[in-house]
Parts: sequence; structure tokens; C-alpha cells
Amino acid sequence: MLGDCRFGCSRYSGDMSQPRFVFPWLKCVVCALSLLGPAVLVNAAENSLLGGAARVDITPTAPVMLAGYESRKDPSQGVHDPLSARALAFQQEGKHLVLVSIDSLGFYNQTAEPLRNVILAECHLQPSELFLSAIHTHSAPTLTLDPMKGYSNNVAYTEMLKTQLVQLVRQALEKASPVKIQLGTGSSPVGVNRRELSHDQAGNPKIALGRNPSIPIDREVQVLKVINTDTQATAALLFDYGTHSTSLGPHNYLISGDVHGLAEQFVERYLGPGVVAPGFAGASGNVDPWYRVLPEFRTTNGWIPEPVLLGTMLGEEVIHASEDISKEDAGGIVLTAFKTLVLSGKPQDELVMTTNCPPTALNLTVGRIGQVAFVGLGGEVFNEIGRAIKSASPFPYTVVITHCNGAAGYLPIRSAYLEGGYEVRSSRFAPDAAEQVIHEAVRMLNALGP
Repeated sequence: MLGDCRFGCSRYSGDMSQPRFVFPWLKCVVCALSLLGPAVLVNAAENSLLGGAARVDITPTAPVMLAGYESRKDPSQGVHDPLSARALAFQQEGKHLVLVSIDSLGFYNQTAEPLRNVILAECHLQPSELFLSAIHTHSAPTLTLDPMKGYSNNVAYTEMLKTQLVQLVRQALEKASPVKIQLGTGSSPVGVNRRELSHDQAGNPKIALGRNPSIPIDREVQVLKVINTDTQATAALLFDYGTHSTSLGPHNYLISGDVHGLAEQFVERYLGPGVVAPGFAGASGNVDPWYRVLPEFRTTNGWIPEPVLLGTMLGEEVIHASEDISKEDAGGIVLTAFKTLVLSGKPQDELVMTTNCPPTALNLTVGRIGQVAFVGLGGEVFNEIGRAIKSASPFPYTVVITHCNGAAGYLPIRSAYLEGGYEVRSSRFAPDAAEQVIHEAVRMLNALGP
């Protein structure tokens, strides 16, 4: 028996299990909630995970110097496929985690901090809340803000990129609405260990850049689907895979996103214009595409250009993984942390250690969205380092992103220093630096809580 309702509903009595009594009872509940109303609704919105995605075209409109190969001395000669910047912005209870993927080599020439600082200031973000990352294509403009050293068109391009990135992140933040996230994984043969054993003219063994499929690598393709809970439509499909985007070499003068960029474009074309597909380069300092440093987009006699072939293969695996994705919502609390690690150093362009070498800094960013963790590393990190972090992480899903918030160069594993090779020679880190990074990344992940 339910008596007079204090919210003005009629008295009624009888068996509450009968349908005729359902609507009066609900009316009382609605009346009660209407008095609590705005506070209840606001608290519910604040506690839910919000997300927004955006994309902006960043293809140069004038010839530029392309990044990645010092042997290239002339400006670009055209555009094979467009370059984009993509952003995913999450927020929950006033905390943000913003993932930005740029079709670029990376933030060399001291461009990381100027680009980060303008985004942080204009978009009111904390340093730990921004994962500013590059896919590491070697067919995109060199970023530079120094008119005394950089090509004028590249300086103008980088200045324009500042404005574009602020607009991009703002748009992603403004689009924030309730979302759920789902995780899936696949596997791709696109990448391969590139440290190939060869011999010099005297017959001495050496490590050269080539193809070494005998060494296992992490082939996992990680896919994060962002679904609008109101419409049930897919808003974004993030993916992460560990390979250099270097199927094109120094003789190519056409602008291209290479493997990662072409995969992003494939996914977006397949899923339709409403979906944003930011790609990220996993731990791939010693991993190249199966076909590497080619001079051009070869099309004779029906030949499929290798960058297109590899990018499509990766993109199709992203789609396959998304179609088999777990339907469980992996979202939840948003937390982030940022630290500049000061690591043991060695002289760059040397294989021999010195006793007086200054330390080398590396930016490390970690974050979580519920059960999903993100680790951003500001350098070219060997594949084994990413695997170690993922294995030791307390989270069931851990996405390792490189070329993130910095450009400290190659970070090899200890055993590589005994072998030598390009990555070790050009690195500014000592042999024990990798262990320091793994330890600190796992410690920071554990600090984000269960």
C-alpha cells in the first residue's frame, strides 16, 4: 500500500505487481528526482567518461624539406597522400587525457616544447594530460622554428602547425560527450627486426640496417574503439603498432604518411567520414617495414606500391581487430603523470663509453582510462623495451607510444651495445638506460592505482 505522495501524486492502493500501478509509482519517482534534479544530473555527467575526436589536414601547400634522411638536399616535389593530425580527448571528473597523433617524423630541432606549451596554455591542460605524438613517417616536412637554420617554408609550416594543433585539441575537447571504450588486439607481419648481421670488406661481422626475421618482435596491433553512448556510433578507432614508417627512402620526394599514415587513411575511408583513426608508433627503434627505404611508389604493370600494400595490410588488421573486439566497456577513471627522466648518457656517434659523459633526458608520460594504460616515451625505443613494459604493467591493456612529447633519439637495450650498429652509435644513452626507463614506467603505472 502506498499512501499520499508528498510530491502531489494521487493516493492509490493495491497489488504493486499489476501494470496499472506501475505508472503512478514511476510518477512519484520522477517527481522526487525533479526536486533533486540538476544536482543529480550534473553529478552523473561529471562521473561518466567523456570523449571527443577531431582531425585536421596538415598537408603542406608549398614545397618543403622532407625529414628523416640527411642525404636529401632538395625540397619535396609533390604529394602522394595527405597528412593529418588527429586528436582523441577524454575527460572524467575534471581530469583530461588527450592523445594527439601527427603525420610527422617527430619533434626534432627542439620543437616539442614550443608545440606542447602552446597547446597546454591555450587548451588549459596540465603537462601530464597531453600525449603529443608523431607516427614517424620519413616523408613529411622537417619541423623547425629556427629561421637561421631551417628552410623558410618549413619554418612557416611549423608555425602554422602550432595554430592547427591548438584548434584540433580544442575541437576534440568541445566535442566531448559520454562514451565507452572497448579494446581489441590483432597481429601484423608488416614490421620486422632490422638489425641484420653482415660483414665488412675485411670479413669482420657488423650490424647493418636490413631485415632479420629470425629475431622475434612484438607484432601486436592494439585497437581502441570509442563509442558514443547516446548514438552507439563509433566516433574513433585508435591503433598502435610497432614499426618505423620507412618503406620510402631518401630518393622519394613525394609527401606521404607512409605505413602508419596510409593505414590511418584506409581505416577512415572504410569506416566512413564520421570516424577518426589516429595511429601511433609502438616501440620500434629496431623494427622496420618488411619493404624498406624504397625510392618511389612503383606502379608499373599493375604493381601495388609497397607503402600502399603495407599500409593497407596494417589498416585491414585494424579493421579485423575492431570487428572481433571485446564488448566490455574498459573505461573509467582518468589519471595521468609526467616525468623527465635523467638517464645515464654516452657520446653521440660513438660506440665507446666515456667516464665523463653528461646524462641524457627522456620525457615519460603515463595515463589511464579505466583498465587501459598509456605509456608515452619521448624517443625511438627498442621493441624489447615496449614488450617489457607491457608485460610488467599492472593494467590488463597497456599501449606503448613512442615519439611522444620529445625526441631524445634511440634508446637501445643493453645487449645491443655489444653488437654495435647505427642505433647504438647514434644513441645518447648508456647501456643501462633502458632498464631505468622500464623500471620507472612500471613504477609510475603502479602509482596510478588499481
